[in-house]
Amino acid sequence: MAQIFQIHPEHPQPRLIRQTAEILKSGGLVALPTDAAYSLVGVTGHAPLLERIRAIRDVDERHHFTLMCRDLSEIARYAQVSNVQFRLLKMLTPGSYTFILEGSRELPRRVLHPKRKTIGLRVPDHPLVLALLAELDEPLLSSTLILPGEEEPLCDAEAIRERLGKRLDAVIDCGPCGREMTTVINLTSDQPELVRAGRGPLAPLGLA
Repeated sequence: MAQIFQIHPEHPQPRLIRQTAEILKSGGLVALPTDAAYSLVGVTGHAPLLERIRAIRDVDERHHFTLMCRDLSEIARYAQVSNVQFRLLKMLTPGSYTFILEGSRELPRRVLHPKRKTIGLRVPDHPLVLALLAELDEPLLSSTLILPGEEEPLCDAEAIRERLGKRLDAVIDCGPCGREMTTVINLTSDQPELVRAGRGPLAPLGLA
């Protein structure tokens, strides 16, 4: 059964952040709240994590995973980012947006879309996630925690542990978490393309 950690949403306890990071470094799969919705997260170096997440989500290899990064410089390391794209990213990060970009050679091919070689990237605006990213000193591979056949993500730590406790290594409880997912923007073409409207406002993109 997954461990459950109760972490302060604004002032995460360093001891619990370190414990969570150790679980992730050892290949663990963790459910945690973000500035949008709960996500399943792990680190990119552990290949079996992909299949664990795909099994829970019931998605195939064409599913876009997302890298949660600390800042823009980390995004630029793991994706091909033009000057125009960088200016847009700078305007919208941190925040509840996921950007589809072409992955760089820094990433294992297994985490990229098999045909497009793309991946989602974002900088979350959540103290817990940012503290964990700083402790890990590397991005988190993530996927929204929405189960097959359901229209909205799970949003309660105890409910997540009850339903998925045997398939996860830890669940983070920071109190209430929203159900609204990130706004997803495809930046691989000449103009930003809205893939999914979510928590991130569309007005700054001129798409409202």
